[in-house]
Amino acid sequence: MTIAVGPEVTENLEDLLSLIEPRLGEDLVAHGISRGELTITVPASAIVRVLAWLRDEPNMLMKELVDLCGVDYPERDQRFEVVYHLLSMHHNMRMRVKVLTDEMTPVPSITGVHRSAGWFEREAWDMYGILFSDHPDLRRLLTDYGFDGHPLRKDFPLTGHVELRYDPEQARVVYEPVQLRQDFRTFDFLSPWEGAAAELPGDGKAPGEAGGAGN
Repeated sequence: MTIAVGPEVTENLEDLLSLIEPRLGEDLVAHGISRGELTITVPASAIVRVLAWLRDEPNMLMKELVDLCGVDYPERDQRFEVVYHLLSMHHNMRMRVKVLTDEMTPVPSITGVHRSAGWFEREAWDMYGILFSDHPDLRRLLTDYGFDGHPLRKDFPLTGHVELRYDPEQARVVYEPVQLRQDFRTFDFLSPWEGAAAELPGDGKAPGEAGGAGN
């Protein structure tokens, strides 16, 4: 589905960008307007001061952090994008800010600018393994204690590394390496109706039906 965007929306976003460009200068790595949304990319080292300025600047007032999420591009040297979705209730405008990072380089935490980022950053760490420096409590959020890996990475195995079950002999939940039964690996793709060798009940017509309804 294509979302129609009026020319006045694009014009407003272009005006917004014209205010951002001279203020950010070299911190503005890239920018674009698509489907009625403005996206800018800044260095990870500048994210705290950029978001603080967007929050406090009277022409912006991007005070709401709607979401913070990760995106994984394994083929890139900087495989992760950290995406900040911002909303200005005062100006009724939205924008997106991105930073790039790799598996080892932490992104500065923005919890000092938006307190709601605490849980968002924990989720990005848990799901993608994106590190955030100066985070007050960077622990896993959605996976279990001792979970191996980060499940939303593109190279994470679909089956995971371990499975859990309740062991009645030990009277507790135990973790074991994933073992798929062979019947879950091989599929014949035949319908059970077509594959049945014997005639099933109801397959034959009742007496008097062979000639059709008119006989």
